Amino acid sequence: MNVLLVYPRFPDTFWSLRYALRFIRRSASHPPLGLLTIGALLPGDFDKRLVDMNVEALTDGDLGWADMVFISAMVVQRESVRSVIARCREKGVPVVAGGPLFTGEPDEFSDLDHLVLDEAEITLPLFLKDLKAGRPKRVYRSEGFCSIEQSPTPAWDLLKMKKYASMSLQFSRGCPFNCDFCNVTVLFGHKPRMKRPEQITAELDSLYALGWRGNVFFVDDNFIGNKQYLKSRLLPALIAWRKGKKGFVFYTEASINLADDPELMRLMVRAGFDSVFIGIESPDEACLAECRKKQNTNRDLLQSVKIIQRAGLQVTGGFIVGFDNDTRSIFQRQIDFIQKSGIVTAMVGILNAPPGTRLFARLQGENRLISKITGDNVDGTTNIIPKMGIDSLLEGYRTLMGHIYSPKHYYRRVKVFLKEFGVPRAKAPLTFQSFLAFFRSCFLLGVWGKERFQYWKLLFWTLLRKPRVVSLAVTLAVYGYHYRRICEMYILPKRKALPAGKV
Repeated sequence: MNVLLVYPRFPDTFWSLRYALRFIRRSASHPPLGLLTIGALLPGDFDKRLVDMNVEALTDGDLGWADMVFISAMVVQRESVRSVIARCREKGVPVVAGGPLFTGEPDEFSDLDHLVLDEAEITLPLFLKDLKAGRPKRVYRSEGFCSIEQSPTPAWDLLKMKKYASMSLQFSRGCPFNCDFCNVTVLFGHKPRMKRPEQITAELDSLYALGWRGNVFFVDDNFIGNKQYLKSRLLPALIAWRKGKKGFVFYTEASINLADDPELMRLMVRAGFDSVFIGIESPDEACLAECRKKQNTNRDLLQSVKIIQRAGLQVTGGFIVGFDNDTRSIFQRQIDFIQKSGIVTAMVGILNAPPGTRLFARLQGENRLISKITGDNVDGTTNIIPKMGIDSLLEGYRTLMGHIYSPKHYYRRVKVFLKEFGVPRAKAPLTFQSFLAFFRSCFLLGVWGKERFQYWKLLFWTLLRKPRVVSLAVTLAVYGYHYRRICEMYILPKRKALPAGKV
């Protein structure tokens, strides 16, 4: 059987880094890890192809070759999903769908042939068994969670690896926390389930054998969900694995209580981690209590961020506005926190309520849901009726985003971060494209860009004060170009004129 694995296209978002990737001639940030895992779970006698529409076009020839199309997607890919399904219908190719979008909204896709939902390690074998017997059902669901110790090494051989800026792997699923707005625990539960260290090093070995030497994203829901397991087993295994090898810089997602464990941070840096995404959400204690972000309360969030940065881990932060406890002062408070913290990549989104979350249930009971979520947390939209009023929320949000991603304030934030940052141990090897990217940035940002004054000022400051992180400074400048482009194209055009000064 010919099976075509299709990953729909992402729209332009902050997360896509599309305009930054052009500097290094890459097409996408990460490969579709879920589909690569599906590829490894499918029978060996199936002929398999992968089309990631973020790096190549889905052609009629691809659909003509396929006996069956497997599609996986996140909510933000909904529009592209609809287009792919329509093309498969036109060609008469049956579609098997799974992943977060379909698991969260199965009733929205009544026209699909098969829905293999929840965790594929459980539901896909059931579908394949019925398919072989000639009686596949339309919907497959599981009541529990799988042991990911049984999850296979992803089918990396299906990838056009040079199209990507980073590879991805997964160490654990599940998060011990219970944030009101997050659907991670709905999908994967509260108890972190972990792979054996031998599984992780085997996946890294397979990437190394294929020639990969760049960044690797641990896509865990909360990497530090079981700190003791990390410190006693995984991180020592990664430290041992790195000996004698070049490249491989790791980054992941974690909670702010990472700052409370100096030993864990030290081991992460030794193992090759140089950055973490952390959900800060809000500097307001009442908002944190409202969304049950208990791990962020009763602490100095600013100091916690600084501790992590000084340990040698860059903090990428998630922030939210639109909580019921927010007033119009929150926009300036968010600006002040982001600028003082030196969190360069600050993903500020408007509060949305994903289906299945406690927030969704509460707002549904209050008749405050107005639409489906888009899945893009920084597109300036929301599916709820905010207490402060939608106009005030959107106006404040646009002002906030326009401020933190203006060249003046963005580059100032980079400098604040670099002053605090402890130099990481792991470094990706210098490639020809990364060498060329420096000269592209000098021309596009330093000559033509509106940020040219700030660009050269940062570059010379870094050369004089922290020359070991010059490449990081240039990388952050390129990221800033992407974030500003997204703001200017999709967020700020809707903005009304405001008087000068604070919000």
